[in-house]
Amino acid sequence: MKRVFKYRFSRRTLYLSAFYILVLALIGLGLHSLYIGGYLSAWFVSLVVALFALMSLSIPRKIVVKKATVEILCLLDMTEIPRMEIASVQRVDPRQMRWVVPLFGGYGFFGYYGYYFDLKTFVKVVVYASEWKNLVEIVDIYEQRYYVSCTQADELVALLQSE
Repeated sequence: MKRVFKYRFSRRTLYLSAFYILVLALIGLGLHSLYIGGYLSAWFVSLVVALFALMSLSIPRKIVVKKATVEILCLLDMTEIPRMEIASVQRVDPRQMRWVVPLFGGYGFFGYYGYYFDLKTFVKVVVYASEWKNLVEIVDIYEQRYYVSCTQADELVALLQSE
């Protein structure tokens, strides 16, 4: 048994991504025009290219539910959660996520991913979402919380709770 749940980018995520790219491109062009041949513009461009490359490799693509594992696949990264170690699975209201802030990861650049910090419970959580709607919380037996999003969130919850 293998079931694949795909990510879908929300309009807000795409607008935020375009906004980030536009602002950084304008800053880069401004630095280049102000400091022609200077090190500041070269360092900024190098930093932005490295940041985009790093963030692009972490964009979530799909969730694969197999008989023994749940795999969250990004462009380069894969997180594997053994199904035997899943303690609970539930839908999450997007309003609960207003207390979750980025610690180390992407916020709006083609999704929300990485390590976040929950200000209500003071714990580190892992987020792999392309939108703040249709969120599913997966908690393992080690009390590590994962937040994922997919368009068929109810089916994902039902599938993971069935065994």
